[in-house]
Amino acid sequence: MARPLSEAPEITFDPSSEPDPHAYLKAMREQAPIARTPMGLVVALRHRHLELVTSDATRQLETETKVMQGITEGPIWDISTTGMLFANGETHARRRAPVARTFAFKLMDAMRPKAAALAAELVSPRIGAGPIDFVNEIAAQIPARIIADILGIPRSDLPVFMQWIADTAASLGFIDLSRREQIERSLVEFNAYVAGLLEQRRKEPREDFLSDYVRTTASEGALSEAEIRTQVLGLILAGSDTTRGSLCLTLAHLLKHPEQWRAFCADPDGLKKGVVAEGLRYDPIVSGIPRVALRDLEVDGYLVPAGTPIAVSLLSALRDPDVYADPDRFDIARTDHPRWHPIFGAGAHRCLGEALAKAEMEETLATIARLAPNTELIGDVPKPAPGAIRQVGEMRVAFA
Repeated sequence: MARPLSEAPEITFDPSSEPDPHAYLKAMREQAPIARTPMGLVVALRHRHLELVTSDATRQLETETKVMQGITEGPIWDISTTGMLFANGETHARRRAPVARTFAFKLMDAMRPKAAALAAELVSPRIGAGPIDFVNEIAAQIPARIIADILGIPRSDLPVFMQWIADTAASLGFIDLSRREQIERSLVEFNAYVAGLLEQRRKEPREDFLSDYVRTTASEGALSEAEIRTQVLGLILAGSDTTRGSLCLTLAHLLKHPEQWRAFCADPDGLKKGVVAEGLRYDPIVSGIPRVALRDLEVDGYLVPAGTPIAVSLLSALRDPDVYADPDRFDIARTDHPRWHPIFGAGAHRCLGEALAKAEMEETLATIARLAPNTELIGDVPKPAPGAIRQVGEMRVAFA
């Protein structure tokens, strides 16, 4: 007989807020395969629980976290109810389809040489210049400039554009209510900006992604104006904020493991895919994948009642010793990665920008290894802020 959830160990509300989230989750994983938060969220801790993401017994989290925080209207509510990220079934398919048709793999992979050239342009003049702000001078610039070029956004708009991205990312999952006013202000401004871009393309179409997207949505007529805008916002967010943080953490861990860094510098092109796969596993920027049980489920001997929010912790699952040999070891030559990297989700909700994120990370890191093999990390590996997307605030390096 399945055990009630009340017998599962209690876990902190947000494990990513712990001083050492990986050590904390390892200890939790050794106690039990799942845990529960004081607010009633179930946290699944093992790699095998990733199958819950594609199971028809669960659905994507929708507005549950917002309702828990008393948010039922306004800009945060609007982006949560009109995007594809927090949608299911026909609604999700309808919103995703026009983006999937226009944001093709061919378009994303064609960005590889652009990412390499942009990385060289940004890194070269900083070699030998002493410590720099890697987050804002390199990691934030590359994905933001590339997604801006794809969408036809002027480079001069990038500074405010990047602030909107950061605030939009903070609207996902549970939000810091002390930042609510700032987040909502940015969402209003971001929405207005995207609306202007869309209107411009309707009047003066170009040969670019945004014009294709406008034509597709107009011919199909399946999306409201709010839905059209929110998919573009979501694409911008997915194509920039997570890549920024992942670039920072992957480079930081490389530099903290000198033997790994030397090996990479000796063969950047041969090892870049393994470097990125390991960086995304070892310290994932996305903390978990939230779902909701559609019916009573038995998960590793515990009864999870229908309607219960259940999050698969990527911070825990990607260090599961049942899948990864010596999981707490950073190893760019690791051969036990699953074919499909879990960080990008699975099933109908798998990240549309996976190829772009990989291209940007692989080419940027390989460029740094080639041009600046004596690069140093100033200080420790940065500790990301807690949250659904773990944002990196500061990281300094010296290129040499």
